[in-house]
Amino acid sequence: MPDLLLYEKEAWTSGFLRLAGIDEAGRGPLAGPVVAAAVIFEPDYIRAELESIYSRLTDSKAMSEALREEYFERLTTTAQVSFGVGMVEAEEIDQINILNATHKAMAIAAEQVAPQFALVDGLPVKGLPCESRSIVKGDALSISISAASIIAKVTRDRIMVELDAQYPQYGFADHKGYGTKQHLDALKKHGATPIHRKSFRPVAELNQMDLF
Repeated sequence: MPDLLLYEKEAWTSGFLRLAGIDEAGRGPLAGPVVAAAVIFEPDYIRAELESIYSRLTDSKAMSEALREEYFERLTTTAQVSFGVGMVEAEEIDQINILNATHKAMAIAAEQVAPQFALVDGLPVKGLPCESRSIVKGDALSISISAASIIAKVTRDRIMVELDAQYPQYGFADHKGYGTKQHLDALKKHGATPIHRKSFRPVAELNQMDLF
């Protein structure tokens, strides 16, 4: 089992005590925003609690919805944990592309917690307000990134459930905007909504067919 504080310890040793983990949720869906979160643990707190309170914290996609919700509530209500959330909506995603939108959401989230250094899931990110280190599959290798993945995903899932009430014919509460058969069938039947990413291929192809 990997040491989920390995990258944190390296940063703390270098003097970066305000160390943020950063991750995103929602790069792939056809609808809704891309959401990013930044999380800073107080070093003494996470050292003491890693093997007890946070022993089940990992990549949010590998966790049950109930466990994600449990950790979300803990992370967002614990004094020793700071967090920020950034969001870019579908219209802007279409304007600046999903990569730039994701980087912008991450920068917004990071600015809210003012880190000295950041650990970021995936590939290098431009525009962060501090130096950073990118870690492929970091949400399973760094506790700070894992925590950010939880906050980003739960925040976005809740948004999509709210949007489901606004657009009930699309099933957003079920698929969260991803390109499932249910979603694609609804698109073909009802056309796109203002929250659909019209630059994404399935939606763009419908646009070309003048279905909306």
